[in-house]
Amino acid sequence: MHASEAIIPISMFLAIFGIVYLYLSTRNKERLALIEKGADASIFMKGRSHTAPIWKVLILNLALLLMGIGLGVFISALLVMMGMDDNVAEPGTIFFMAGVGLFIGFNMTKNLDKE
Repeated sequence: MHASEAIIPISMFLAIFGIVYLYLSTRNKERLALIEKGADASIFMKGRSHTAPIWKVLILNLALLLMGIGLGVFISALLVMMGMDDNVAEPGTIFFMAGVGLFIGFNMTKNLDKE
């Protein structure tokens, strides 16, 4: 591994660390400013009680992702049988249907949060 190849993972780590650090420090400063102005600290916990449990969201999205991948494989096999190039049909339909499954999962998760 050359030195120039080692710079890429290091710079990615530093960029992610910098973004997380800026987010957390800015959030902390905002909260301190609100508390100094007399706001009640309980306002920082609002909105979390109305969300669906994380396990329901993960299972729902994982199930829809896997169903989308399965449907994508099936549709790509049909397209290849009809004469389409398999290098185009297989990855295209698999990724498209996986994305459709995740999009449906996102919308269903929003409905879970409303309940």
